[in-house]
Amino acid sequence: MADDSTTTISATFQTRQAADLAIEHLVQQHGISRPDIFVQSAGDRNTAGSTPSGGDASHGEGARRDAPLAGEIEVSADIASSLAATVRRSLADAGALRIWSR
Repeated sequence: MADDSTTTISATFQTRQAADLAIEHLVQQHGISRPDIFVQSAGDRNTAGSTPSGGDASHGEGARRDAPLAGEIEVSADIASSLAATVRRSLADAGALRIWSR
């Protein structure tokens, strides 16, 4: 008998770049549908992460300061329970600071 149960895996990331990489791993490597993946600020303020990354960090005169760096970014995904260990490893490989299940 197949196990059809689902779980939600969540992780926090220091940068939007790391969160985006984690999302691409979930979609491309594990076949998780984009509508089953959620991205939000880990706190109550809008944020682009806690440190500049990607295009925000690549300007010659230093990092852009117009994006709010007010905390971590949370990525959550509703997945088949059988994928939980694999998804946790993938999130860790993408740079997750913390990973938990609900």
